[in-house]
Amino acid sequence: MVEKTQARILLVEDDGAIATVIMSALEDEGITVHHAASIAARDEALADKTFALMVTDVLFEDGDGLANLNTVRAKAPAMPIIVLSAQNTLDTAVRASDNNVFEYFPKPFDLDEMVDAVRQALGGQKQTETAQMADLDDQLPLVGRSAAMQGVYRMIARVLRNDLTVLITGESGTGKELVAEAIHQLGSRRTGPFIAVNTAAIPPNLVESELFGHERGAFTGAIAQAIGKFEQANGGTLFLDEIGDMPAEAQTRLLRALQSGRIRRVGGRQEIEVNVRIIAATNRDLGPLIDAGAFREDLYYRLNVVPIELPPLRARREDIEVLSAQFLAEAAAEGLPRRHLTRTAIEELEGRPWRGNVRELRNVIYRLALMAREERIDKAALQDILSDQALAGELARETDPVTFEDAVKAWLRLENPPPGTLYHSALAAFEKPLITHALAQTGGNQLRAAKLLGINRNTLRKRIADFELVADRYNRPV
Repeated sequence: MVEKTQARILLVEDDGAIATVIMSALEDEGITVHHAASIAARDEALADKTFALMVTDVLFEDGDGLANLNTVRAKAPAMPIIVLSAQNTLDTAVRASDNNVFEYFPKPFDLDEMVDAVRQALGGQKQTETAQMADLDDQLPLVGRSAAMQGVYRMIARVLRNDLTVLITGESGTGKELVAEAIHQLGSRRTGPFIAVNTAAIPPNLVESELFGHERGAFTGAIAQAIGKFEQANGGTLFLDEIGDMPAEAQTRLLRALQSGRIRRVGGRQEIEVNVRIIAATNRDLGPLIDAGAFREDLYYRLNVVPIELPPLRARREDIEVLSAQFLAEAAAEGLPRRHLTRTAIEELEGRPWRGNVRELRNVIYRLALMAREERIDKAALQDILSDQALAGELARETDPVTFEDAVKAWLRLENPPPGTLYHSALAAFEKPLITHALAQTGGNQLRAAKLLGINRNTLRKRIADFELVADRYNRPV
């Protein structure tokens, strides 16, 4: 049984129903609650009484509860503050962290969890640290107000004021690099470089050279000294994507760099001190790789200091509407026609499996912006555009072959497509079926498929992972 404590707190909440529930729960804990329904009532209460804690909403008719917390700090500098907000964005979470609040809860919140945070605050168990942070950019890299994303926002806010190593996990296409960029851009290292490396896209024998650099003559082809990503990221952040694909020897050197803060170029003798924050990411389960001896357990613990798991899009379907609106706005800003999705079209999008997650949704929205005949896109138009026939166009027809130019024209359905959009849009629409057909034609043999397409095998492997192509379809591993 939890020991009750005699304390008086200030609850600033303009929703009467929520205030009643919170007051009842806290009074059951032996806590006296003074309720204020506005910023003015809050300031009046603070001028007249002393409180051990304040629990506050953010938006009120007479002001922003986060914008003027300096007024509260001046009157009660030692009083912990817990923030509740229905404005469930990364901006709100970071603003709360920036104001050194004790805890932030997006609405709807778990009442027991909130009461427990009150107990901790009254007991002096502070969870945040005081630090200074610059004003936020209006353009934040992440979108979504679902409960699943709120946990992500809260974790991001908690790591901004320190240099702890972060391991981001999640399926392909969930936005792991966006999270890494957000941590860098909003944190104390934002003035330093942000260097991203996809270890899966580098030939295994070149990973160490790519990360740590090399001296002239270190190996065949090393005709000049090369500065590696660690040195390039000095003073900033190094993002190591697809860390689960890193070769064993490179893992050993990475572990040594993390432990010592020093690196040595391949073929070099001098140790170079580097000041780098490491953020790693993977779409693979590292547990089985550790059990199989393919990934170092000690490296895993070095990387997994702060874990952030990104939810798949199917676990945050309520975000599809706002994500779609964001991508349509981006497409229009890039010169594509302005489009609008009807409620039925949104519901159709919400019901799709989205195996490629947010990346797949973005590609689909750009495709809709290009191919729709009218500004208003309803369910029928969406289904027509996203049908297999429309996606592959004439390119996939073996019975009626046409030129690639004819296929593009048929796919776009536009006489004069907007300038600067054709390459990326056509690539997004045709790359997956191109790779799919190449793998099918070669029986799933990656080497032969890469030669057929004229691309590097590592590039093909990366595309297979991006598009989550099913190996069983070709009756052999891809």
